[in-house]
Amino acid sequence: MTQTNGSTNGATEGQPEVRVILADSQAIYRVGMRKVFGPDSGVTVAAEADSLTALQEVVQRHPADVLLLEGSMITGTANAIPAVLRHAPQLKIIVQSASTDESHTVDLYRRGVRGIIPRSISPDLLVKCVRKIAAGETWIDNQSVNWVIEAYRSQASALTNPKNQPRLNQKEMLIIAGITQGKRNKEIAYQLGTTEQVVKNYLRKIYDKLGVSDRLELALYCLHHQLHKRAAEVESRALEGTPS
Repeated sequence: MTQTNGSTNGATEGQPEVRVILADSQAIYRVGMRKVFGPDSGVTVAAEADSLTALQEVVQRHPADVLLLEGSMITGTANAIPAVLRHAPQLKIIVQSASTDESHTVDLYRRGVRGIIPRSISPDLLVKCVRKIAAGETWIDNQSVNWVIEAYRSQASALTNPKNQPRLNQKEMLIIAGITQGKRNKEIAYQLGTTEQVVKNYLRKIYDKLGVSDRLELALYCLHHQLHKRAAEVESRALEGTPS
């Protein structure tokens, strides 16, 4: 089910109106949030969705600044956040969760969520959160900050340990070389004498091995860990016809 709200609430003085999409499977929460975002809040409900399927349609049809998303709606669907952001890259996502744990919290922030809030949040704090995130800030409590920092420290420590370096074969390294040079799959496939589908299949394997989710994260990973230099060396040897 999708529902749009044609009314326009007045923005608070001196601040722009914030358009929000409510994605919640429970109608009572959507009703309550509409009341919170009243005429004096500076927030307008642009549209509603009660399922992920409906949400995909809503984000494409209704421009908005912020998505207020029920956490349980995305349980077990790891790609839900990236899928929404592919359709609406400018959308800033807040997840409302009944409970949080370290791994889930870190994963949500890594996938692009701008804030995680409890279902029991007060109305005033909810409005403040939406407005701050719409303005480009991140809403994160001290506990979550510590979790995120520790997760990145652990990741960095693991990646610098030679025993934990991912094993990449020559073709994977050649594909990485192409990606870091800004080449498209079609160009990489032509260079390797294969098809775009084969390149896509290798990319999925590379993403899994390195723990990244897309080309941008792969490029950043390579720059941070100097993997692009190793890939360039493999490419150079391959062009010279010498084994790597």
